Amino acid sequence: MTRVAAIDCGTNSIRLLVADVDAEAGTLTDLDRRMEVVRLGQGVDRTGRIAPEAMARTLDATRRYADVCRDLGVEAVRFVATSASRDAENRDEFVAGVREALGVEPEVIGGVEEAALSFRGATGVLGATHDGPFLVVDLGGGSTEVVLGEREPEAAYSMDVGCVRITERHLLADPPTAEQVAAAEADVRAALDVAAQHVPLGRTATLVGLAGSVTTITAHALRLPAYDRDAIDGAVLAVDDVVAACDDLLARDHDARSSLGFMHPGRVDVIGAGALVWRAVVERVRSEVAASGGALTEVVTSEHDILDGIAWSVAERTAATRA
Repeated sequence: MTRVAAIDCGTNSIRLLVADVDAEAGTLTDLDRRMEVVRLGQGVDRTGRIAPEAMARTLDATRRYADVCRDLGVEAVRFVATSASRDAENRDEFVAGVREALGVEPEVIGGVEEAALSFRGATGVLGATHDGPFLVVDLGGGSTEVVLGEREPEAAYSMDVGCVRITERHLLADPPTAEQVAAAEADVRAALDVAAQHVPLGRTATLVGLAGSVTTITAHALRLPAYDRDAIDGAVLAVDDVVAACDDLLARDHDARSSLGFMHPGRVDVIGAGALVWRAVVERVRSEVAASGGALTEVVTSEHDILDGIAWSVAERTAATRA
């Protein structure tokens, strides 16, 4: 048994998982799982740099996570930074700040590794209940990863579209105008065209959505009065219900979105873009599966994602070091 900490620092949020991992039994037991919206990617798409206030918010959260790790007696920590950190000119300053706050070297990973970690985290608990091949889609703030495989990733691609990036590029009105929505949809369709050249979307047997935009859309489709991780994790929704939930969130204004009991305050202003991206992905995959002679009628949501994949990876590293 190894007690590990996994930290996923994305464009919109920073998340922590402290878990006990038993590699021989193949089990991962949560001790602490938390999230803060820090918006590290604020303006990165426009300026190419992490804003000073965004960096300060993120490093403050990192210091709080370091305290949790010490209190729980964590043996090993892995800090993974994704889209915003990959794109920023001043990422070295951010890396130095994390190193000072946490005492470990943060890893700014590429989209393909991000996709592989997400696949590992999601499919580790889905393989016994759903058929492969799995198409795992991790819809983040700055990028969206798509990865296809059975037990291991076979094809993966990272698209530079996400809820923060699409909001800042296109969805500037509240609610967005028809012209803004059309421009955003064209942007996402173009990204999916490229992704489809790398990942055979038509082979999908089970479509799995991960991360905050997808889980929030799922809460809306389930009409939950408050965010309920247990109800969301493993939820199976009809494709048409997913599309309808996305349409509704995209059409709402800020006040209407913030009134929803399950909506995290830090997600109110970007969930419309997240819904637009998820709708485009679901509809494209359904179309590709149909063109291949199959039928995609359902979508699975998982609360197990890149955090779980990071935790497994750090446990394996620790075991290899002991050996």
